[in-house]
Amino acid sequence: MTRALAVLCVRNEGAFLLDWLAHHRAVGFTDFLVFSNDCDDGTDLMLDRLQAMGTLTHIRNQDHGTKGPQWSALRLADRHPAVAAAEWVMVLDIDEYVNIHVGAHRLSDLWAAVPQATAIPLTWRMFGNAGVITDRNRPVTEVFTRAAPSVLYWPWRAQLFKTLHRNDGSYRRLGVHRPRDPDPGRRASHRWFDGSGRELPEVFHRERVFSPLGQHSHRIAQLNHYALGSMEGYLLKSDRGRANREGADFDMGYWVDRNFCDVEDRTVLALDAMSERAALTADPVLSSLHRAAVVWRQQRVRTLMQDEAWRAFFGRLMMTPPTRVLSEVEARRIWQPQDDLAGANRPG
Repeated sequence: MTRALAVLCVRNEGAFLLDWLAHHRAVGFTDFLVFSNDCDDGTDLMLDRLQAMGTLTHIRNQDHGTKGPQWSALRLADRHPAVAAAEWVMVLDIDEYVNIHVGAHRLSDLWAAVPQATAIPLTWRMFGNAGVITDRNRPVTEVFTRAAPSVLYWPWRAQLFKTLHRNDGSYRRLGVHRPRDPDPGRRASHRWFDGSGRELPEVFHRERVFSPLGQHSHRIAQLNHYALGSMEGYLLKSDRGRANREGADFDMGYWVDRNFCDVEDRTVLALDAMSERAALTADPVLSSLHRAAVVWRQQRVRTLMQDEAWRAFFGRLMMTPPTRVLSEVEARRIWQPQDDLAGANRPG
């Protein structure tokens, strides 16, 4: 069996942890290296229990410095035996779900589709809020099924990817979106293929973090990105801050850039993760901690809603409609200044 490692950083995500873990075990990840920081909802206790069960490796990452907990966690991961032992590695967030469209929807099917690949950047597909106000204690893959169209012309951030890469020494450091610090002696062996099976040019081997705008990058695989969740959940996400930017808040701009609800996409549900989830929830300690995490979220929302600024923010979420997809002609009005300066058609 090919050893595939998922690296994850979490804070106050206990309500979603078991669903995420069950899905990615079903996808075919064999190992999980999970870093927690500053948890109030018992996520760290759930991870301790999962480690005791042999399901994952948990590291408390409390001393994370000015760059934020995700960056410090990745520096720790670079030196961790779990990374050294893995054949493939991918850095993921709790709101990202690998969604493979070929074969039995597993990593082995993806590798078979692009057997030459040393790296496979999976482009985000944004799943919008679709008017969901309250957390429903159900898998996000079932609750949020309205998404961006397969081709977007703006914003470029919606075309960001996360990279599943072969851990063969070609890169010497992990990164949030892609492996970093390429070994100059191995550049000739790099083969990058996107989620539509196209081989990517050499620039992707070194620095690119987003797929070309206006191209379909999801034919064989995509990364479902549930960046918003429910409106109450978005309050909590904003309260928590970003993992890779200490103290940075979310805002309405983040919401608008991601709230695409144009098409129905239930393809992720073709992968049956129910048996994996049942195996996890059968543990009474985990089930109790999960329930406590759900209650913590409910209580935290009530606390935030006592403050006028948070109530106003929540009101804006409720008043803002889903994001309108821009046509290529409209998007060119945004690209044009860059086109004039750089002589390029568009970013990407």
